[in-house]
Amino acid sequence: MPQSRKIIIDTDPGQDDAVAILLALGSAELDIVGISAVAGNVPLNLTEKNARKICELAGRPDIKVYAGAIRPLARELVTAEEVHGKTGLNGPQLPDPTMKLQDQYAVDFIIETLMNDPSGTITLCALGPLTNVALALIREPKIAPRIKEIVLMGGGFFEGGNVTPTAEFNIYVDPHAADVVFKAGIPIVMMPLDVTHKALTTATRTQAFRKLGTRVGTATAEMLEFFERFDEEKYGTDGGPLHDPCVIAYLLKPELFNGRNCNVTVETASELTMGMTVIDWWGVTKRPKNAMVMRDIDHDAFFALLVERLGRL
Repeated sequence: MPQSRKIIIDTDPGQDDAVAILLALGSAELDIVGISAVAGNVPLNLTEKNARKICELAGRPDIKVYAGAIRPLARELVTAEEVHGKTGLNGPQLPDPTMKLQDQYAVDFIIETLMNDPSGTITLCALGPLTNVALALIREPKIAPRIKEIVLMGGGFFEGGNVTPTAEFNIYVDPHAADVVFKAGIPIVMMPLDVTHKALTTATRTQAFRKLGTRVGTATAEMLEFFERFDEEKYGTDGGPLHDPCVIAYLLKPELFNGRNCNVTVETASELTMGMTVIDWWGVTKRPKNAMVMRDIDHDAFFALLVERLGRL
């Protein structure tokens, strides 16, 4: 069996983050070195707790969870309880976790891991605002060339934004952090709204999780039924987009996605377009290409992968 790929999941759970974590936990090809929590969908005291709840739901209390940035680099924290509920994981009744939160600060954990492991062996999977990743790069710039790649969910271009007309939530929450990350010269794969809005949790797909007949399957169905109600109302679709699992699915089956290398620049000056990811899709500028921007997904195969892997838990 080929060696498993080492990943750090940086996250702000969130129901879709939870499904992404479950997908990683159900996939032997991935070795989760640790999970770093960041403030985003809900405040940090809830995101770190939610990450531990999901590990315990999957029967993996051995996974190390670290708490990171409590707020963005330069702006006040914006959260999304109207989407995710007061806990961030509304839907299923999940018990408070008994596994302990690690004492080490998540940013220090990221730096230490990247400096101690062989260069080019750790992939960062960023599912939330990029505050922890940016703080790590600012504190220890030597980690940048040591990162294998960053696969992130964030941004949008042809789809516009989901929190302002031009900005997607993760980038909008901490645009300055996103600016640091996109300028760091690290290989980046970006899952924007352009691709995640094609991965819709229809009623049939949600039922497929329930039909697994497991705690994980039932909890996932309950999470998705709560989570999708907001987007169904907003977009008038059958189901809501399942954003964050696209990051993990890419590591498992990159052939599910299509995109192109582009320059991505983050707006940090204009309040009107704050957090907009300006993607040079047509190559009309001389700015260097700094990200593989995905635009299409085989959504049927994506959901088949999710059901199969969550079925292993």
